[in-house]
Parts: sequence; C-alpha cells; structure tokens
Amino acid sequence: MTKLRSDVNRLALDHALYQPDDMDEVSMYIVYMAGQVQFDSVAEGRAHLKDLLDAAARGIPARLRRDREGFAVVDAARLRHCLAELSRRAEVVAEADGWSVFIPGTPVAADGATLAETVDEMVDALREYAADWVDHLSTAPNHADNWGLVQLVVLSSDDELADWLSAGQLAKQA
Repeated sequence: MTKLRSDVNRLALDHALYQPDDMDEVSMYIVYMAGQVQFDSVAEGRAHLKDLLDAAARGIPARLRRDREGFAVVDAARLRHCLAELSRRAEVVAEADGWSVFIPGTPVAADGATLAETVDEMVDALREYAADWVDHLSTAPNHADNWGLVQLVVLSSDDELADWLSAGQLAKQA
C-alpha cells in the first residue's frame, strides 16, 4: 500500500516524472488526486467507463490518455453552459425594415422582419455552419478557432440557441 500511495502522490498527467509504463496493477486504474479521475489507456477507460462518466456527471475532472494524447470527459450540459458563457456573443441590430443578427468573426448572419424570425433563421444558419465545419471547415485556418461555437451549436437545442442568440429577449417578449 505504501507503493500505491507514493505512486498516487507523485503522478500527474503532465508531470515530467509521469510515464504510463511506470504504473503497475497495484497502482490502480483510477488516480484520485487533486480531485480528478484519470485513466492511462483506452483499455483502462473502457473497463471503467462507468467511473469515468460518473465523475464527469458530478463535475469532477475526468481524463483519459491514448498514447501521449490526453482527453477530457465532460458532462454535456456543463460544457454547453461554459461555452455559452465564453463564446462570442451575437450582435442583434434593429434596422428600418427588420432585424439582423451576426456573430463577429464568423461568416454566420441572418435577417428577418421580426426578431423571432431573424433568430430562427440564425439558428438554421448556425446548424448549417456547424455541419460544414465538421465536414470540411475545421482545418481551414480562418475557421479552426470556431471549435467552441460549433460545440455550442451541437450541444444546444433550438430553443437554447435562440435564447443565447437573443440574450433572453425572446423569452421576455413571450
């Protein structure tokens, strides 16, 4: 048990001393340190998938490694909330003949006669952009940084996107 305790105390995912080959079976599959759950291989993660998902559901950092790459497992609702707070906000502009909405720095925009119509059009435009981004735009230098926006779109319902786009103005009008 002393070896286990010393291994757990010295291991950190990005620590210079960390080497996945250093772990033996006594060292456990799950490393609880600094409040995180970590699996050092896909096989370990698959064998303890419930633990990984339970940790993510509770908001505990859950990490998985494949070779030298690290991955985070995050509860979708928490990720969506975080992305909505951090993403560039849509700008809504009242015009003489209707409304326009756009997100600065992206090629996504919509217009319509009413705010609700414009937001509905923008939700559709965002869904199309997300599909295009996954299909071919993710590697384009001028689109690669829109990863967070695409994740937000994919993780959101149409109503959640509409609320985010209008900063809650549609809900207040209802």
